[in-house]
Amino acid sequence: MSRVARQLQEEHGDVEATLRAITTATVQLVANAEDCGISFVIGRKQIQPRASTGDLPRAVDRLQEQLEQGPCMDAVWEEEVVLVDDIRNDARWPDFAEQAADAGAGSMMCFQLFVQGDNLGALNIYARTPGAFDDECREIGHMLATHAGLALAGAQHEENLRGAISNRDAIGQAKGILMERYKITADQAFGLLVRSSSILNRKLRDVADELTATGQLPTSQG
Repeated sequence: MSRVARQLQEEHGDVEATLRAITTATVQLVANAEDCGISFVIGRKQIQPRASTGDLPRAVDRLQEQLEQGPCMDAVWEEEVVLVDDIRNDARWPDFAEQAADAGAGSMMCFQLFVQGDNLGALNIYARTPGAFDDECREIGHMLATHAGLALAGAQHEENLRGAISNRDAIGQAKGILMERYKITADQAFGLLVRSSSILNRKLRDVADELTATGQLPTSQG
């Protein structure tokens, strides 16, 4: 666990690298785990598979989204951990269970990573045989999910901060160009950028980037 924690720390600030490190470490550390994936459930309906170690997690996520049922779509909203010992014979999600088993899933563990409004993140661990995960597997999976949730939150926060700083720098550079060209104040230059962004229905950062690249403030869709 210490090695995993160090690896996750090394990936800080890079969300995708952090997700890949989480799923790779999970398959290595959880006995009988054959695949792992992270599901981002958006608005309780759309599922975004992330950092899957193979095809099975992606196939199961597609099924859950199509059928609107499964451990990530329903139960995990009320439970931090969902255990599926024998997918084919699980009565909680009959349509999903049969098709997931046909896709190759035998056992599954689903651990909640985060809940933000109507959005959910879950760590899903798969085996192709029923009854693959014992109490020790579940305990290790839970510890990994706890570390992963903290690491993911930190990576997302750092990525957001970097994005905010990058946006600020780009807009500041664009403002400087307008101030020098038109001999106007910083507030007036920012007003020009905002007006162009509003008229063109484009992000302020995109308008700033185009001005910096071309030397011209965008004035039309063309």
